[in-house]
Amino acid sequence: MKNIVRLIILGMLYLSIQSCEEEPRIDFIDTNGGAPAQVTNVVVENTPGGAVLKYKLGKDVNLAYVKAVYEITPGVLKESKSSIYSDTLRLEGFGNTEEKEVKVFSVGRNEKVSEPVLVKVKPLNPPVTLAYDDLSIETAFGGVRVRIKNKLKANLAIVIDADTSGKGVLRPLQTFYTAVDSGAFTVRGLSSKEMKFSVYLRDRWGNKSLAVVKDLTPLFEKFVPKPFASYELPTDQPALSGTYALSNMWDGVASGAIYASRNNTSMPQWFTVDLKIPVVLSRMKAHQRVQNFTYNYSCVKAFELWGSNQPARDGSWDGWQLIGTFKSFKPSGTAVGTLTAEDIAYGYTNGEDFEMQDTPPAFRYVRFKTTETWLLGANQVTISELSFWGEF
Repeated sequence: MKNIVRLIILGMLYLSIQSCEEEPRIDFIDTNGGAPAQVTNVVVENTPGGAVLKYKLGKDVNLAYVKAVYEITPGVLKESKSSIYSDTLRLEGFGNTEEKEVKVFSVGRNEKVSEPVLVKVKPLNPPVTLAYDDLSIETAFGGVRVRIKNKLKANLAIVIDADTSGKGVLRPLQTFYTAVDSGAFTVRGLSSKEMKFSVYLRDRWGNKSLAVVKDLTPLFEKFVPKPFASYELPTDQPALSGTYALSNMWDGVASGAIYASRNNTSMPQWFTVDLKIPVVLSRMKAHQRVQNFTYNYSCVKAFELWGSNQPARDGSWDGWQLIGTFKSFKPSGTAVGTLTAEDIAYGYTNGEDFEMQDTPPAFRYVRFKTTETWLLGANQVTISELSFWGEF
């Protein structure tokens, strides 16, 4: 028994001594140490507007990270860094396919830098150039429309200029930001007169595409005056309460009260609007619910627009003609629940425009039929404001 006790005491003493010994500090920086060894076996994979470098790290314990230094445009340097837990550097921001020299450095904990490893890269066509091949501009009601295909879903700015004064000087008109694979962006509020328009693409590094330049005449349209009137039919979906009445959609204030249908109501559902005069509709603008609700919950994602001059009083679809089928567009292309400043500006602040695909007859009554909301299964519809344009 005494031997066992003695062994236990000796063991505890040993552990105590061990714990008192100073362990090496992992944050120790040897300021007198040399620069770490260079990386080796660098392999280049050229990518659109960039390149991926894979390499073998040295075994120097002083190594903190690896960095690449390169010129994206004359006089403009960019750095890319990677920790010791990776063997890859990603380069981006090149605006053309010319061969470039890249310097790869190993950097120590003491910030001493190795001699560079020189690497040649030859980027593929950058996204701003690839998207230009499918960039177009055309006339629209009250303005012009730009169409783009952005297969790489790169973050791009669509810059639209116009000679609005007629003096031969192109001035900034509007800039849209997007990362979707394809879309259409429209500038409104222009008079129906011929003028010169220009559109080009720009990425976040300042690289620009060539410009598409055209002389275009925006199509004529007039704003349909408000207020409209409710025209309740038996099969229409009632509002949640008087606070969320249909008339909130034409009070002229997108940031004010909203329309909301009853909770737990199935899709599709619809309501009817009396424009008070027959109108050949050219487009409709819808403002979604404010901010965190935008492109989410019960905001409208897909809908149909129907027109009539003699609606059936029983609420059936007799006497109604389909004007068009529409789907809401989210500029960022992100999933539901992720919202960017561009999304809020497009869907809520400025309102989303829906242009009629064909020229319909003149209708006094319009039926808005929601087929899908942004959050599947929301079972309610909310809209801040509706506006219409056309000829009357």
